[in-house]
Amino acid sequence: MNDYYSKNGGAGGNRPDAKLLLQDKNLVNYPILIEYKGYKDKLVMLDSEGRVANKNAKNQPDFKIINSYAVNGAVHYANALLHYTSYTDIIAIGMTGYKDDSGALQHEIGVYYVSKSNYGIGQKVDDYTDFSFLKKGNFDQFIDKVKQLQLQPEEIEKLREHREQEINASLVKLNNDIYQNEKGISERDRVYLVAASIIATLGVPGKVAALEKSDLRSSTEIGNRDGDIIHRKIVAFLNEKRLPQEKRELIVRTLQNTLTAENINKVENGESQLKRVFTKIIDDLGIYYKIGLSTDFTGKLFNEMYNWLGFSQDKLNDVVLTPFYVSTLLARLARVDKDSYVWDFATGSAGLLVASMNEMLNDAKDKIKSPDELAIKSAAIKANQLLGLEILPDVYMLAVLNMILMGDGSANIINDDSLKSYNGNYGFDEKKNEKFPATAFVLNPPYSASGNGMIFVERALSMMNKGYAAIIIQNSAGSGKATDYNKRILKHSTLLASIKMPIDLFLGKSSVQTNVYVFKVGEAHHKDDTVRFIDFSVDGYTRTNRKKASVNLRDTDHAKERYAELVDLVRFGKEKLHLYTEKEYYEGHIDPENGNDWNQTAPIDTRPTLEDFKKTVSDYLAYEVAKLLKSQDVEGDRLGK
Repeated sequence: MNDYYSKNGGAGGNRPDAKLLLQDKNLVNYPILIEYKGYKDKLVMLDSEGRVANKNAKNQPDFKIINSYAVNGAVHYANALLHYTSYTDIIAIGMTGYKDDSGALQHEIGVYYVSKSNYGIGQKVDDYTDFSFLKKGNFDQFIDKVKQLQLQPEEIEKLREHREQEINASLVKLNNDIYQNEKGISERDRVYLVAASIIATLGVPGKVAALEKSDLRSSTEIGNRDGDIIHRKIVAFLNEKRLPQEKRELIVRTLQNTLTAENINKVENGESQLKRVFTKIIDDLGIYYKIGLSTDFTGKLFNEMYNWLGFSQDKLNDVVLTPFYVSTLLARLARVDKDSYVWDFATGSAGLLVASMNEMLNDAKDKIKSPDELAIKSAAIKANQLLGLEILPDVYMLAVLNMILMGDGSANIINDDSLKSYNGNYGFDEKKNEKFPATAFVLNPPYSASGNGMIFVERALSMMNKGYAAIIIQNSAGSGKATDYNKRILKHSTLLASIKMPIDLFLGKSSVQTNVYVFKVGEAHHKDDTVRFIDFSVDGYTRTNRKKASVNLRDTDHAKERYAELVDLVRFGKEKLHLYTEKEYYEGHIDPENGNDWNQTAPIDTRPTLEDFKKTVSDYLAYEVAKLLKSQDVEGDRLGK
């Protein structure tokens, strides 16, 4: 294990003072890392939220603290194990020892659990005065206590946000590094190299060993070049994951051309360019996908790459991906739960499907109490209850990678044209001739498509028998740009809500005004049906577009509560008004034969009230009195002179 500590150590590549591997009664191995400091008050440094303070304000390792405090050092090295090995549960122990004023030896011990489940942040297990909890007879009891540690939902959300900020910084660093220092690698190859490197290092426990940097020897022997080694590891991984053969062959074929190119495998100064890039990818990103963040990982990568892509502004606007919190909003508005069948006809990097899968799995965890039943249901959700279509090959690879990282919902990610050739069936193998029973539709379409993208909505909803749909689209689609599509949609689906989103929602990527439209599928819209019109242009977030900023999205006004309230308003109506008022919420009607009246706002009552009259009279009297007093003062001054 020594190599792992030098790779991710602090200044000088320091290592923990002791390390061992213990096994519990279930034959699970737990690495134990012990860091010692011979000074008083150097046990642990915590941040303002009570977490081990190993990051500075820029979300970078704070090596001064890591090197100075015992627990901080141990937790840092534990994260190195999460990053570079297959271990997912590690015990990090800090200890201090010193002599007090009387010369007696004093000591303190801090015991923390660092794991994939807590995003590597570390949780205190308990207070201990010695190491006897590690003895064979006591270790199982200790592990039972570790397993009882749980994070509250709000803590998990904070940790996820914290890690996502780190991801953004790491992606900027990685992309800039490759762009500046690795010549001859196109934008497309960059995507494929990231996908290939990540897949090769995932591994399958007990089946396929994760590829390590030391496995790449930069040989010039045909068949044993670095690209050949990565290629073989990807084939082994995909075979073991039992992906449909057609999908396996497509992924391998797509990545192979990049991996086996002569230039990238050419050896200079004992190292190939491919190994150099592979090393950068794993060092910068490995920790984040190893700890299993439930986020649109490759969507973040894709958005970051836009900083270097040479797209025109129109093209850029056409392929902008949905922020993760908006993806989650759409999934909730579409009422996604454990029994939903969710599809997306312009899936991009699969961010909407990732968010939907998270909602489905969370609902399953809440409602299914049998571990065996939960495992079966979770597998069914990933294998059978999600379907995405993406026509662009480069973006399709991102979607596949995203769902593989999510473990694995990639079975029905299809590289096909949803408007022309897709027939509504599952994607591969034995279900290929079986209809996908969609009950939820989520979408952020390319706005250059017909009707600003409403053509996708019409096609998808026409292939559904029941359920709900939530789409985010340029708002002109609801006020004249998609009239014919809208009228046809309303013949089989009901518009439940029209939501005006913040104008800066896609800040830095697009400046179009968007709306979210929510539908109930399978029931024609009648003129007396109530539509909930909601002005959500103030959503509680403050956005900036500064490349060097550590955070470009801040919750400055109860954003999470506002998003939760929005979901409740759409589902239950105005009795859920709290942060918003009837100035932002309006229940009205549309004409199903119109098609361009979907963007309404609350009417403004211009009739004066009694209070308005009283205020006007009061203001007038105050003005007259003030004028009279002023004239008296002037007259007095004149007479006094």
